[in-house]
Amino acid sequence: MHLGYARVSRADQHTEQQEIALRDAGCERVFVDRGVSGSIANRPALDRLLEHLRADDVVVVPKLDRLGRSLEQILDFVKVVESRGAGLVSLAESAIDTTSAAGKLVFQIFAVVAEFERERLRERTMEGLARAKANGTRLGRKPVMTAVQIEDMRALRREGRSYQALARTFKVSRSTARRYCKSEADAGG
Repeated sequence: MHLGYARVSRADQHTEQQEIALRDAGCERVFVDRGVSGSIANRPALDRLLEHLRADDVVVVPKLDRLGRSLEQILDFVKVVESRGAGLVSLAESAIDTTSAAGKLVFQIFAVVAEFERERLRERTMEGLARAKANGTRLGRKPVMTAVQIEDMRALRREGRSYQALARTFKVSRSTARRYCKSEADAGG
């Protein structure tokens, strides 16, 4: 059985063209998500499609980007489809047809390239962080309080003020007041 999937990100967009293309491609059933972003993992119609998916079925999409925003999302979806003994066909990317040996090869090449690119991105990120640290750049969130404010807070804590009172005084959360005061105790101060 050919099962179609159509999706639009905004509720005011239309799916008619996608649905027509899917029916013309022989889809006996079409599942449609309206107003659902591709970045969201929970897509009700796509979930229903997967519930109906059986071995030897074919999932047909107008374009691969209907399945997700990232190649990683798309690859994860295809793994689920293939684990159930089904295939995937993209109408716009005609080379993507996991029901044929050549289509599987093309898709596997996409997967390898995507994994390579993810690894390179991770390496570049780590190199950039190391370079920034070496140049003395402080990484992470900007401190909520200045060094003077922290010292004032610690002095008030030593006088017996509660964390709650310190939090109100310095306009921070109770946990932030505790953390800054605790870091003094940990340092032996």
